[in-house]
Amino acid sequence: MTTVESLEQRAEEFRSRYKEVKQEIGRMIVGHDEIVHGVLTCLFVGGHCLLEGVPGIGKTLLVRTMAQALDLDFSRIQFTPDLMPADILGTNMIVESPDGKREFQFQKGPIFTQICLADEVNRATPKTQSAMLETMQEGTVTAAGTRFVLDRPFFVMATQNPLEQEGTYPLPEAQLDRFFFKLVVGYSSREDLASIVRRTTSGENIEIQKVMDGSEIIKWQQLIREVILADHVQDYLVRLTLGTHPDGPFALPITNQYLRWGSSPRGAQTLALAAKARALLEGRYNVSFEDVRRVFLPALRHRVILNFEAQAEGIEPDTILLDILENMPEKPDDAARPTLANA
Repeated sequence: MTTVESLEQRAEEFRSRYKEVKQEIGRMIVGHDEIVHGVLTCLFVGGHCLLEGVPGIGKTLLVRTMAQALDLDFSRIQFTPDLMPADILGTNMIVESPDGKREFQFQKGPIFTQICLADEVNRATPKTQSAMLETMQEGTVTAAGTRFVLDRPFFVMATQNPLEQEGTYPLPEAQLDRFFFKLVVGYSSREDLASIVRRTTSGENIEIQKVMDGSEIIKWQQLIREVILADHVQDYLVRLTLGTHPDGPFALPITNQYLRWGSSPRGAQTLALAAKARALLEGRYNVSFEDVRRVFLPALRHRVILNFEAQAEGIEPDTILLDILENMPEKPDDAARPTLANA
């Protein structure tokens, strides 16, 4: 079997297995197809996901259902204002050894898992939220001078309420940047809401079956990285990322007017991996411009920081990013002076 035939066969198997997982989740979750797709994209590229939406629209249920469909260890952390870092990572405790001596022993916290649901993450203080920085970036926990490596795959799914909700804190920028996607969960449609009411008030009991284990997920994560990203498409996503940098060479007027800080290099890495995953699911083995455009908003909306003028005028990050997406040309020759072209 040639390399191309092998890739085609593995790609077809990935699409089939992805569909099975999505269908199993769909037995419990009604609607929100784009949200489910975004969450699964994060899982299959090895990233973390942040879900934002008002209470009661199924964010936590989605994460629980996904954990049930995957044969992985699962833990849930309910974030509250009095939660401490040790409640997440673990702490040293004095225990008595068999010979009667007392010694310190590290008791692992709920972060030592494979799928971690950080429920209402922005209800904890920034100090507690920051306890997850090392874990989300490196998959490790350092405590009392000892470094622990978590089992792979390791996936953090965090839910948060809009910041206007009472009793919430803004997430630190360093933590936001560690989320692969930020997905905004909206309200259900009329038909979906009717189905939700029917399912949840009729005594129907849905049992979610295990569909995939950790070793298979790691295999698909590697396959996605083998998808071809041509130089001209890579340059396009790099310029899109640079387009969020105020006063930079590719900054647009709206960037200079409303943004204080642009995306980090993680934004470009996210665009590349997410576009590769989309290309594979679309039956292609190379990334297109359209793949990049389709993942642009969830990849970068949490990586740009608004200035005071934008906050005062109620400008949303998505508005700025859509303007950048519309006005950034695909060909680098046309992008030499984007500011003049859009002045």
